[in-house]
Amino acid sequence: MTDTAPAAAAPPPNMPLGLFVFTLLYGGMTVLAGVLAFKQVQLWPTDLAVESGIFAFLLLVVISSTLSQLYGRQFAQRIVWWGFLPLLIASLLMLLVLKLPASTEMLAGRADDLAAFERVHSTVWRVWAAGPAAYITSLLLNIWIFDRLKGSGEETTIGLMVRGAIASALSQAVDSVIFITLAFYGLFPIMNLMIGQVLAKVVLSIVLVPFLITGGVRAARWLDGRGTPSGL
Repeated sequence: MTDTAPAAAAPPPNMPLGLFVFTLLYGGMTVLAGVLAFKQVQLWPTDLAVESGIFAFLLLVVISSTLSQLYGRQFAQRIVWWGFLPLLIASLLMLLVLKLPASTEMLAGRADDLAAFERVHSTVWRVWAAGPAAYITSLLLNIWIFDRLKGSGEETTIGLMVRGAIASALSQAVDSVIFITLAFYGLFPIMNLMIGQVLAKVVLSIVLVPFLITGGVRAARWLDGRGTPSGL
């Protein structure tokens, strides 16, 4: 009797490989965005700042736009709603870990590390709470704008890039106002962070996101076997 090894990284039956891969990436980015958001990064050479979660969140915009382009607006919207699941599980696990007692070895040898971990993650609850509100509003808005700008004819690469830039810039500006207000208002002055966040997201949406979306569409189509990486 011989053993047959299972196929490596095979998607479920009838599920395109590109969809499988991008959905996995989407779930990971929803969790990572909330963790990264705790640190604010200075926008040198100004005093403006940006919360680090924007890097993961911009990837969420790219992935949702890619899914909308290839598999339709309704499907992309379902993925956005299901993105609440990893957020919820991550939040519950974080609460559990914070409540569990630390080991005696850690208390004795790494008390500073333990204190830093608990201080950061026990105060990040506002970030976890603000994230879903900004997340659902901005990503559904991004998909809606991206889809509404789609013409009835065959689309060019430039058209796809322009749609991606406009949808991302508008939705990310809305996201910044909602998230920063809910997460940080009252903790410290938020005006520099607010301005920096909006500027950074709008600039990145125009300069970077269009290329990432076209690259994402090509990569997904290549994974699906629909065409070569060079095709739109």
